[in-house]
Amino acid sequence: MRIELTILRNLIHNEDFVRKTLPFLKKEYFQDSSEREVFDRIQEFVTKYNSRPSREAIGLDIEANNKLSEEEHKRSMELIRELHEPEPTEMQWLLDSTEQFCQDRAIYNAIMDSIAILDGKDKNRSKNALPELLSEALGVSFDSHIGHDFLDDYEARYDFYHRKEERVPFDLEMFNTITRGGMPRKSLNIFLAGTNVGKSLVMCHMAAANLDAGKNVLYITLEMAEEKIAERIDANLLNVATEDLVQLPRDIYEKKIQRLRAKTQGKLIIKEYPTASSHVGHFRHLLNELYLKRNFAPDVIYIDYLNICTSSRIKAGANVNSYSYVKAIAEELRGLAVEKNVPIVSATQTTRSGYTNSDPGLEDTSESFGLPATADFMVALIRTEELDELGQLMVKQLKNRYSDPAMNKRFMIGLDRTKMRLFDAEDTAQDGLVKDSPVMDNTTFGMEENERSKPKSKYSKFKF
Repeated sequence: MRIELTILRNLIHNEDFVRKTLPFLKKEYFQDSSEREVFDRIQEFVTKYNSRPSREAIGLDIEANNKLSEEEHKRSMELIRELHEPEPTEMQWLLDSTEQFCQDRAIYNAIMDSIAILDGKDKNRSKNALPELLSEALGVSFDSHIGHDFLDDYEARYDFYHRKEERVPFDLEMFNTITRGGMPRKSLNIFLAGTNVGKSLVMCHMAAANLDAGKNVLYITLEMAEEKIAERIDANLLNVATEDLVQLPRDIYEKKIQRLRAKTQGKLIIKEYPTASSHVGHFRHLLNELYLKRNFAPDVIYIDYLNICTSSRIKAGANVNSYSYVKAIAEELRGLAVEKNVPIVSATQTTRSGYTNSDPGLEDTSESFGLPATADFMVALIRTEELDELGQLMVKQLKNRYSDPAMNKRFMIGLDRTKMRLFDAEDTAQDGLVKDSPVMDNTTFGMEENERSKPKSKYSKFKF
């Protein structure tokens, strides 16, 4: 069946379709003269009466048209008889197919008109009209939104202010507090930490918590094997130390997995890629494959980790600095988050000086400051020997588009490394954390340095 016939049928029988497509359809998009005539009658009727016509009304209009030849009249009436009510069809497919039809026909017509101009057959237009012709054809789209009118669109703006944004919540109270309830969709969230501090541990815990909450989770690893990631998540969800997993009898392990399966409606897919060989193009293909083969669409994506991905826009080995390269990767991942309507969580390393810094900042991001410039949310994970003894991990906000990063700038979370678990620390663990000054400033050395760096009195240069 030709798409033209489907379009004409829905223009007569589908009110919603008429309202959404008729402003963009043009008579010249239809090649057959009878189809052009029928469309012309439909368009004229809707414009005049603000309602879709019946087949009888279109037939009477064609009967009254004396300009049609006998053959054109006959073919038009035969076409009208074919315009019976169509079978129910997915509306979005109809709109997408009709938009594609309009784009294809617009480009085809523009090319044919351009050839006519170049051949000198069009006496009304010169070669200067070619760029405008092609530009208009390439710009054909059903998207009528061309900007936010501040005064006219105030109602939509007010609704936006009061609409509850869909988020993927954490299982940790402080993270929910600083993000106002979790990670929004279409966002890029980054953990900054040195080697062996716990980037993968944190992401594995959060992936496990999402699964436990009934979310679909995709964990992409470019650093560790799929089995190693699964082992960490096993330890977390089954409440078994990683070294004890190998000693767990098969029947007990199976029972624990079955209890977990009965508890959650979510799924967790772990996919391994070789280090520094994959980019968003591979991830997009994976998402499409998972949707087609397993009917799986993730609610959140973890990528372990950003710096060992490659860019889909910059070729490997290209003469480009690390700032531009890592920034490109971050932009592509955030673009994927927007495209798939999911939050993406990843991690990055600190610089060498940042590894020994007990109070890292954005400047300690390795390779590229373009990464924090692109991320929506970024926190540093801080590990010291003292914190290890207490079973705690310090978190410092570096960037936060969801809330004020000055509030709860630093806080503690509990850490059980044997079971790869995080948990809410006791309130007393937050005591002594100053929200608006670095941790070092509260040490004896820090206070002495601050005292020495204070501006001297204007009289200090005089000796009495």
